[in-house]
Amino acid sequence: MLGTYALSAGYYDAYYLKAQKVRTLIRRDFEEVFHECDVVITPTAPTPAFKLGEKTEDPLQMYLSDIFTISCNLAGIPGLSLPCGFNKEGLPIGLQILGGFLKEETIIRVAYTYEQSTDWHKKRPEVI
Repeated sequence: MLGTYALSAGYYDAYYLKAQKVRTLIRRDFEEVFHECDVVITPTAPTPAFKLGEKTEDPLQMYLSDIFTISCNLAGIPGLSLPCGFNKEGLPIGLQILGGFLKEETIIRVAYTYEQSTDWHKKRPEVI
């Protein structure tokens, strides 16, 4: 409802149009990157996973924990996250694989190859 109101209340140029321009710039940046490489590998989150129930009272921290996964959604490219280790406290760390437009098969193959050469996907964190 709020989005519909904003678009109909004369804010189209101020918000929606500006957001679409930024999205186009992000998409172009990824297009340039994928001329040089097949995938981009990043952390899934800026920190390891947090303990169950931790940070539920802090919506900003919850939002920031997803910040690295937003770029693929904005650019409209496929992304996949898989386990890649644990920190000293035993909390899981995620690896994110981003691929070019319509390159889902490529990121799945990279993830499969990673899983075949490691055993992180078989391990479970201790209950904390």
